[in-house]
Amino acid sequence: MKILVCISHVPDTTSKISFSSDATAFNSSGLQFVVNPYDEIALAKAVEIAQSQNGEITVINVGESETEPTIRKALAIGADKAIRVNAKPKDGWFVANQIASHAKDNAYDLILTGRESIDYNGTQIAALVGELLGIPSVSLAKKLQIENGKAQIDREIENGVEKLEINLPLTVGTSEGVAEPKIPNIRNIMGARSKTIEVVEPIEVPELSSIKDYELPQPRESVTMIQADQVEELVNLLHSKSKVI
Repeated sequence: MKILVCISHVPDTTSKISFSSDATAFNSSGLQFVVNPYDEIALAKAVEIAQSQNGEITVINVGESETEPTIRKALAIGADKAIRVNAKPKDGWFVANQIASHAKDNAYDLILTGRESIDYNGTQIAALVGELLGIPSVSLAKKLQIENGKAQIDREIENGVEKLEINLPLTVGTSEGVAEPKIPNIRNIMGARSKTIEVVEPIEVPELSSIKDYELPQPRESVTMIQADQVEELVNLLHSKSKVI
């Protein structure tokens, strides 16, 4: 079984985010970057499937040279091969086209992504890649099993769980619960350093969107404490200050 796992290079969740002086560009200076946590879940599941079905895992990342440490961590976790599309990821449409272009020529049985990246939270890649390849796609999968060339998938829906059975090939966006992220050991980390990362040039993609500018969310206001017996004051604040009633 051939498995492709799509990984993003994202700022660590503890990073302090800032933008350029004119707010038109993200400032990456001094930030720690990691494998997107949802993509780590996808990769962990790929490792489980590959071990049980004699599979081969390739990871693909759309990014410039600074993403290579992130790719090497994915190799240390359990990927066999790595592809880096040598381009700055402009948006989900651009990234999905680069992934689909590679996948078209390599006949993957299963393509896994995280449910979303933690920087832009677009939740687009799994569906877009599936559409571009003309294969089924499922997002927000909470459970995934592969048996006899079919995928059994559970995904959360409002007030319930949707159970699906779909023939491979297939694209799946994985969510929490599919697998536990794996911590690479020293031997695998050392081995990943010597593995080759194949670098390919991007295909041209029509630009459908662009970022005008960025802004940080408004800081949270301080908490107002109210005594349990001061119901009238609570109602007044909810009406005049919070404006929720």
